[in-house]
Amino acid sequence: MKAVVIGDGAWGTALALDLLENGHEVVLWGAFPDYLEEMAATRENTRFLRGVKLPETLKFEADPAAAIAGASLAVLATPTQFLGGVLKRFAAAELPPGLIAVDVAKGIESGTLRRISEMTAAELGDRVRYAVLSGPSHAEEVSRRIPTLVTAASRDPEVALAVQSAFINERFRVYTTDDVVGVELGGALKNVFAIAAGIIDGMRLGDNPKAALMTRGISELGRLGEKLGGKRETLSGLAGIGDLIVTCTSGHSRNRHVGEELGRGKHLPEILSEMGMVVAEGVATSESAYQLARRAGVETPLVDAVYSLLYQGRNVREVLHELMTRAPKAEF
Repeated sequence: MKAVVIGDGAWGTALALDLLENGHEVVLWGAFPDYLEEMAATRENTRFLRGVKLPETLKFEADPAAAIAGASLAVLATPTQFLGGVLKRFAAAELPPGLIAVDVAKGIESGTLRRISEMTAAELGDRVRYAVLSGPSHAEEVSRRIPTLVTAASRDPEVALAVQSAFINERFRVYTTDDVVGVELGGALKNVFAIAAGIIDGMRLGDNPKAALMTRGISELGRLGEKLGGKRETLSGLAGIGDLIVTCTSGHSRNRHVGEELGRGKHLPEILSEMGMVVAEGVATSESAYQLARRAGVETPLVDAVYSLLYQGRNVREVLHELMTRAPKAEF
């Protein structure tokens, strides 16, 4: 079938390669036509996925209508905070009947606190069938064909199976579930805990606090995710705990990198400036998660701590002291 990947970042590019390997026709759409031309000429995504060769069969298209014409699958690979505007551009095009839109971004929209399924429904309505694909999956490894396991979620079992069939191969294993909310929340919230894990690494505090951070982060992820409508088993699976583990520990993690730089004493504007066009979704999601937790009445000391560091200018050691000196309580 034909698939259009909407977003020319590392993850969109890696999944485009996976779809090509499975025999599909793939078109990569990006917001900047000049950069698409550069990738087509050099056969490399030097901004986001340097060192990975892009096959001649991968096509590039800057026009939304031309990119999506005849497609059966649209991969939403644009960072969450930019996705709303991109969806509006594609909403103006004639969408193919039966089109499946599969989200692979991991975030919560700032201000509106909408998950990507809610953003997609608002902009595209019933013109598409929605799914989300998530799990412990860094683009740098998937693009190099390192074995990876993820989960495809849709409320329509046929759509989940179609997404599974489109992506699965001997190096990219895809499970299915109907828990869209749980998969979306797991992918978004784990980025907040990855920032906290990076802070511990940046401060060189050692293994004990990082293990504790990840364990208590899993607890918060389950508590908040379940309250917001996700299933506990989903949040304990690949899209929850699995993604949290890899994002908190990997050198590929952009969110962990932000935390590591904070732990070394840098300020957030400086860190984001140095990252350029590379997006760490957890920065914006930290604020959204904080607001969602307040709305839901869920206790989230780690989310609160990251929010206070990023948005209230708190001191890292002061926040760490407050976390360690909270009132004693039972673990469960």
